[in-house]
This record gives sequence, C-alpha cells and structure tokens, in this order.
Amino acid sequence: MTAPSIDIAGLAALLTEKAQGGGRVIAALAGAPGSGKSTVAERLCDAMNAGQPGMAAVLPMDGYHYDDLHLVPAGLRPRKGAPDTFDVGGFYHTLKRLRARDEDFVAVPVFDRDIEIARAGARMIPAEVPVIIAEGNYLLLGQEPWSRLRPMFDVAVLVDVPESVLRERLSARWQHYALTPDEIAWKLDGNDLPNGRFVMAESRGEDYRLPNG
Repeated sequence: MTAPSIDIAGLAALLTEKAQGGGRVIAALAGAPGSGKSTVAERLCDAMNAGQPGMAAVLPMDGYHYDDLHLVPAGLRPRKGAPDTFDVGGFYHTLKRLRARDEDFVAVPVFDRDIEIARAGARMIPAEVPVIIAEGNYLLLGQEPWSRLRPMFDVAVLVDVPESVLRERLSARWQHYALTPDEIAWKLDGNDLPNGRFVMAESRGEDYRLPNG
C-alpha cells in the first residue's frame, strides 16, 4: 500500500504538533540523488523556524561520507555516494545522542561538495531545538546496517521524483562542476541513477511520500 502524500506545509504542521508534548521529534527525509531532499529539508526547517524561532534543525547524512583517504585504497572512490561509502554507525550514534538530549549541543559534520570533504563539527544542534530533520538517501533502507535507523525516526518521509527529472537535475549539477560529457555520463548511469533506483526500491516504512518533481 502506497503511503499518503504530504507537502512541506503539511509536514511542518505535523511536526510542530508532535513537538507540543515537549519531547524531541526526529523526522527522516529520504530520497534518490537529485530528488531535492536537502532543499526540502532546508525549506521545511525555515518554515518551522519562521513560525517559531529555534523550532527545527537539519541533520544531513552526507556529512557521514567516508573520506577519500579510505575510499581510494578500498577501491570505493568511483562509487562514492553508494550505501557502503557512508559511516552509518556514526550517523546512528549521532541520532542516539540527539535523542538523549543530555548535552548542551551536538556538533555534526557537513559535507562540502566543492572540495569533496566532510567538515567535522561544522553544525551545532542545541538541546533546546525540539525538531530534528534528518535528510539523506538511505535513511529508510530495509537492509542492515541501515535498517537500524528506522526506529530512531518519529516520522519518515520518502521524497518522490520521476527518474526523468532526476536525470535532468543531476546532469545540471555535474555541469556546474565542469565535468566532461563522458564524466557526467558515468556519474549519471554508473552511479547516481542506479543508487536512486535502489533507494526507491529498497526503502521501507515511510509514513508519507512527498512529491517533488
């Protein structure tokens, strides 16, 4: 059975309502590369903070990319962005720290695409922020070790975009980084789009789908 659709305004209202009880609420936004989940997460966060400053913060999964110092000798650099190129354990334990809410703040890494490096401690999430919006490709995968993440989320949303739109967006992304046509073709058909099909086929347990294409 397909999960019901929701938009950003509806999701903001839902998360705000859930946070009224005083506990921390953690939402997951999962989706294929190019689905716009990072943009959706930031728009959702901005909408919630406009209504009540300090209401929400974003936790990006991309900050947990393994560094090229590991990926190159492991032979994984060409597949950077695939499920086995992330520190899922580190992400899981960050979620546990955020759920515990027993520290003044939790410092989280943020991926800098311009230099292909995750910047450690680039974002601080204070304990008083009630809603955490986690966003990333593989947050709802049904296989271990990713499947251990799903119980950490109070609300799970799968961003739904047609593959033709993904191809257009991803092509524009890589053109921005001045890749050659052959390099872009590899990025699209050798990595990004296969990863996207995997996300949509293997994600489990979403409460809602958010159309974004």
